[in-house]
Amino acid sequence: MANNPLLDEDFGIGDVPVPPPVHYVEQALLGSLLLDPRLLADTGPLKPDHFDDRAHAALFAAMRAVPAPDPERHIKDPVWLNSVLERARPEAPGLTVSYLHSLVQVSRWPKHVGAYALMIRADHARRTLKAQAEQLARTSTDITLPNPATATLAQADILTCYVDELAGQFAPHPGSLPRTPMPAPPPRGTGEEVLEEERLFLATATAHPTRLTAMRWLQSGDFAHPLHGALFQCVTALVHRGDPVDPITVLWEAQHRGLLTAGTVPADLISLVSTPVGSPEHWGERILQRAVLAQAHTVALRITAFADDPSNTPHQLLAQ
Repeated sequence: MANNPLLDEDFGIGDVPVPPPVHYVEQALLGSLLLDPRLLADTGPLKPDHFDDRAHAALFAAMRAVPAPDPERHIKDPVWLNSVLERARPEAPGLTVSYLHSLVQVSRWPKHVGAYALMIRADHARRTLKAQAEQLARTSTDITLPNPATATLAQADILTCYVDELAGQFAPHPGSLPRTPMPAPPPRGTGEEVLEEERLFLATATAHPTRLTAMRWLQSGDFAHPLHGALFQCVTALVHRGDPVDPITVLWEAQHRGLLTAGTVPADLISLVSTPVGSPEHWGERILQRAVLAQAHTVALRITAFADDPSNTPHQLLAQ
């Protein structure tokens, strides 16, 4: 008895979890089906997995599994209800006859079963989208993975396929964009290893500028340090114009772009692009991998925020 939270002195009414709106939608749908099993035909592609409540999911699965009763007999005899309850109990032992009766009592609009089914599917879509976005965020920051970029791209593909699937399930219609505030992007990692690799790239790119023509996959926004991204633009601009590329010409281009400040003096900039090691492709791939992980993390956090807001409909989530 001491473990019953309702008998705990520190347990207040505010500690009782409030059921989400979809809980009442599920009750209304199941009550309608218990009252008239013929309405199962109006639930469309609704599946047990779409339900938020495990007991409700088991009950709906049982309704689909137990043969529908004769309508006239069903009015007078609860045989079908008992069969459904017996079928559902292994998955939901807490189900009782009294709960089934309470579901029937809350069913006041049986003709709205189709609308209820769509609401349940929509809420399931939002929860699933949130779960997949959270998985993408975890994958993009998991330093224990042997190849984080590959795993992150694979998870991003799974999320993209699910979004495409939702687009086929929920017909598009004009509507407003989500009102959920967009979360600020997480700060990029700028540890010494990251900065050193970016400096090595700039130095090797300055030493081997012609190889940049085959590296269009790298962009200035991929760099963790804004100055390094701007210097990358300096080097690529010189290559594009066909001008000579060396530390001095890069310095001159940086001057015209307003990159020389009190914190970035000419000697420091020349030193930064004067010690090549390895190849531009190697360091460029390292920079791109980090950028992919950072961007995936940012996108995942945004999707999670939108999907976590129950005020957003599937149409709004897809539009975003």
